[in-house]
Amino acid sequence: MERVEQPGTAGDIASTSKRPLDIREHVERADYQTIGTPFAKDAKMTARNVNVYYADKQAITNVSLDIGRNEVIAMIGPSGCGKSTFLRTLNRMNDIIPICRVEGEFALDGEDIYGEEQDTVLLRARVGMVFQKPNPFPKSIYENVAYGPRIHGLAHNKAEMDEIVEDSLRRASLFNEVKDQLDKPGTGLSGGQQQRLCIARAIAVSPEVILMDEPCSALDPIATARIEELIDELRENYTIAIVTHSMQQAARVSQRTAYFHMGKLIEVGDTKQVFTMPKHELTENYITGRFG
Repeated sequence: MERVEQPGTAGDIASTSKRPLDIREHVERADYQTIGTPFAKDAKMTARNVNVYYADKQAITNVSLDIGRNEVIAMIGPSGCGKSTFLRTLNRMNDIIPICRVEGEFALDGEDIYGEEQDTVLLRARVGMVFQKPNPFPKSIYENVAYGPRIHGLAHNKAEMDEIVEDSLRRASLFNEVKDQLDKPGTGLSGGQQQRLCIARAIAVSPEVILMDEPCSALDPIATARIEELIDELRENYTIAIVTHSMQQAARVSQRTAYFHMGKLIEVGDTKQVFTMPKHELTENYITGRFG
């Protein structure tokens, strides 16, 4: 198929977007190339030539992307575009899906995370994950946070464990709200508090990267604002990748934004640039609401 030239400026986009948009034009093109800056100067994680299949269906097509150290990168795109699937490749969560096959090269600080000698339990301690729906364990607030450090042997006595639990809850901006009820079930907290508890549980094992898969989709606006403030604070100590359907949230919390479409990484760039002057027609049409 003949290569389609991509516009390079907002003016170009305006002139080409007048014709009817046919999404199918962009689905079967094998010669597409990601626009923008998918690579980072100081990359914490790298992914190269990633392809993901569910049985015979390809969900991710030739994606290459860096996640910069101590940055928040937002992954946006229509439902089913592959952004959550890609996120799960970064800590091998797709390994638990029997029909899923992952191809490509992945590294954390230059270390191959899909190597034969890689311990996935240790990897998931280094690359933690917060899911769409808060999922505290059916245990006390204290035990929810202590669970990871206990199985990884990070505390040698109760005093050390108490310190880890308190520090993790403080980092998650939750300690002052629950300090007098640490023995109460974590499931008894509000939705926003449960999600912050899950964040505290993730950071209790001292991860280097935190993956967040639509962490605020089930929360009210006030709880969402608390989580967003927390993400901004956590960036000082962690590298964060977040999948979100909220473009407003992506604009508020991230420094870089990656736009996915039909399993392909279409555009990556500085968040302000992506939202104000996108370089690709598909990005522009998604952001302006023409589809999605």
